[in-house]
Amino acid sequence: MADKKKPLMKVEEALSRLLGDVKTTRVEHVSLEKATGRVLAQDLQSSRNQPPFDASAMDGYAVKASNLETLPAKLQVIGEVPAGHSFPDEMHDWEAVRIFTGAPVPKGADAILIQENTERDGAFVTALETVHSGQFIRPAGLDFKCGETLLTAGTRLNARQVALAASMNHATLPVYARPKIAILATGDELVLPGETPSDDQIISSNNFGVAGQVEQVGGEVLNLGIAIDRHEAIAAKIKEAQDWGADILVTIGGASVGDHDLVQDVLKQAGMDLNFWRIAMRPGKPLMAGKIGAMQVLGLPGNPVSSMVCTLLFLQPLVRQMLGSNDTQPTLSARLGADVGENDQRQEYLRASLERKDNGELITLPFAKQDSAMMARFAIADCLIIRPPFAEPAKEGDLCQILML
Repeated sequence: MADKKKPLMKVEEALSRLLGDVKTTRVEHVSLEKATGRVLAQDLQSSRNQPPFDASAMDGYAVKASNLETLPAKLQVIGEVPAGHSFPDEMHDWEAVRIFTGAPVPKGADAILIQENTERDGAFVTALETVHSGQFIRPAGLDFKCGETLLTAGTRLNARQVALAASMNHATLPVYARPKIAILATGDELVLPGETPSDDQIISSNNFGVAGQVEQVGGEVLNLGIAIDRHEAIAAKIKEAQDWGADILVTIGGASVGDHDLVQDVLKQAGMDLNFWRIAMRPGKPLMAGKIGAMQVLGLPGNPVSSMVCTLLFLQPLVRQMLGSNDTQPTLSARLGADVGENDQRQEYLRASLERKDNGELITLPFAKQDSAMMARFAIADCLIIRPPFAEPAKEGDLCQILML
């Protein structure tokens, strides 16, 4: 067991060590229908111009702008061209072609006269407004050109970007495979939601909260349920994670130094190489990280708020890195809505509400009670106020850094 007197590791150092040797997972190709929310694994280039031809932007008539310098101008309509079709002949002076939005502009035309500015009389149309060369024409390649890189690796694809990929003529997209995260809660005191706990038991909630946070950033989850405080029970669940091919095994609880905290010992017996344990942070001090072969192991504290905060600060970045994602969890500046006291050697994350003033300024008010077992408070928090180690007392109105929840 690690030396309890060893100085606690700083949050920044722990995160750097955790992410230091993590590689992105395998690449797979998915259909456009399944691409939203996935992370692009390779730069994506267009295979075509868009539009691929000079296209009409309006319903009206394809004309020569020089024929409309003197009004009214009467033109002979020599045909029409709907979207999806081309006009086979070349237009000449004092001719017009009825055209519809998206159709290719006939050869010889250089402008579109919109239908509202015309009067039609059988085979002739009279222009009531002038046009300039290029008016209401979308030139070939206006949106993008063949060979142009429009989406870069590391982009988490939203619906607009998937639509762009489709217009670039990509039917499938190369994305990083979703990392597989197995989540195991431990402890004799836990029962699953819906079950009836005894007088000395509580409902297991952490595994569901952690799973939700993992899925938010693109991970695939296997909920291993609960392992009682027995070596063989925990070992069986570790093997289940390995058999599933988990990229990350997350354990919740049991990683401290009590007589019944068996998780770290069982993980070491399974071959875990311990990276670090015990972090200078509040909540979340007992955080543990290591590896069993290629499988990352992250041991979260058992208190609900501690496990959720550690997931935000460590597990989510780990999943993002495996995905090759450019997403980050940025900090924002806000002003304190109340005084806060000095801090000790542990970086503290205070649960708080957030209000935006009419001038756009953010005001954050820390909750009076910060117990790491109080999930109801955490559920209504808007943000975490970051208090660095050994921070001096701060007054209402002072600037602070926050992490959004």
